Amino acid sequence: MITPQGSHAHDAPVHDEGGFFQRLARRTESSLLCVGIDPPLETVPSAELFSFGRRIVDLTHEAACLYKPNIAFYEARGIGGLQKLAELITYIHDAGFPVLLDAKRGDISSTAAAYAQAAFAQWGAEALTVNPLLGGDGVEPFTAYTDRGVFVLCHTSNPGAKELQELDVGGAPLYERIARLAGGWNTRGNVGLVVGATFPEVLKRVRAIVPEMWFLLPGIGAQGGDLEASLAAALSASGSGVIVNVSRAISDAPDPREAALTYRDRMNSAREKHMRRGGKETPRQPGASRSLADQIALGLHDLGAVRFGEFTLKSGLLSPLYIDLRLLVSGPKLMALAAQALARLLEDIPYDRIAAIPYGGLPIGQAVAMACGRPLIYPRKEVKEHGTKNLIEGTYTAGETVVVLDDLITTGGSKLEAMAPLTDAGLKVKDVVVLVDREQGGRQELASHGLALHAVLTLSELLDVLVRAGRISETVRRDVRARLGIG
Repeated sequence: MITPQGSHAHDAPVHDEGGFFQRLARRTESSLLCVGIDPPLETVPSAELFSFGRRIVDLTHEAACLYKPNIAFYEARGIGGLQKLAELITYIHDAGFPVLLDAKRGDISSTAAAYAQAAFAQWGAEALTVNPLLGGDGVEPFTAYTDRGVFVLCHTSNPGAKELQELDVGGAPLYERIARLAGGWNTRGNVGLVVGATFPEVLKRVRAIVPEMWFLLPGIGAQGGDLEASLAAALSASGSGVIVNVSRAISDAPDPREAALTYRDRMNSAREKHMRRGGKETPRQPGASRSLADQIALGLHDLGAVRFGEFTLKSGLLSPLYIDLRLLVSGPKLMALAAQALARLLEDIPYDRIAAIPYGGLPIGQAVAMACGRPLIYPRKEVKEHGTKNLIEGTYTAGETVVVLDDLITTGGSKLEAMAPLTDAGLKVKDVVVLVDREQGGRQELASHGLALHAVLTLSELLDVLVRAGRISETVRRDVRARLGIG
């Protein structure tokens, strides 16, 4: 293969004692962040491939535990692209980090052996992603490199993953069968699984099958995966066994260093919370216990805040249901429960002030601020023509971090619009909290702008509660989900 002049890509760093996952366990004591390096074809010219990757390493080395370059973005540039990948791998090694090569290799055993030699002996990668669909004899050539790691695809993070990976195979979904097989292939202690952070319930089920195997979690950031929920489901009882990949949400961020440090700190905070609970997953996604979430869902239905029919939303979308959380002002006990649940969400988010979005989010924001004992500000919808003519009401200082709070989210566009006065005033926004996520693209839209969404209830969870309580039928739930495109 082509290597940088004067160096060899197979000259990986001298390994300390133990196999790949033993070494990884030591590295993840301070960070669970795997930084993906995926230079976009549209915006990064071939001549800038190496400088793109080098910049990411230089800016994120304080936060990362390892790096994951995706070979596809280099192969697409031909021989010159592979040359740049070799240079980048050498640079990562020289910086003292292992390389997880994202190539998703898999074939019959003789071809798999060639792929394994390329990844481990030529490219010098410490770990590799592998496709298991050819079976154990197609995986064994990779695991034969006993000091290297093999991450087997189990349930990927893309929406189409369900088409095959959730097919029924003998009474269980295919991904569960893969997890059990991978556990059997792990005789050398060097097999892990790729399980998408966009499917926390899948993570929970896979963790129950293989309690001690290592997981690579893609899907955080641009794909909208829920970081805290995923870690709560995926971390082992000892608070280990997970690395979380973040690619575009770091490389595309205005300040990649700050983005990487923020993700690292959020991961460490989620791990600490997991350990305080004795290494057990919370009954639902972080922020509210199942009983509290159920109370809120049923209370909203009782209040008439969840209605079924035909409605046109502010975004212009047609919807088979309408959620009117402005009615919360007429239900003080329910408002108190909502404030309590949102306050729990805020426990693991670093911020200086709460910024509530008028009009729906403002009364909820006041209740949450009182429950938390934290200061509240809010951006105005319109500029006052008298008095101070403030765009933002309340006291604040430029440079402070605010967490944006609203009642619900659909596509995310109105949230971004409402944030503009905050960022224009020099305030930092990294997180958005809502009572209900309608699961219609808002999480992904925010993630594409480097923002994390935290919700007390998703629409799916809300519908589930109403079905269990006999408020709506299974037919209604299926119809609503189908019409809104919720998988």
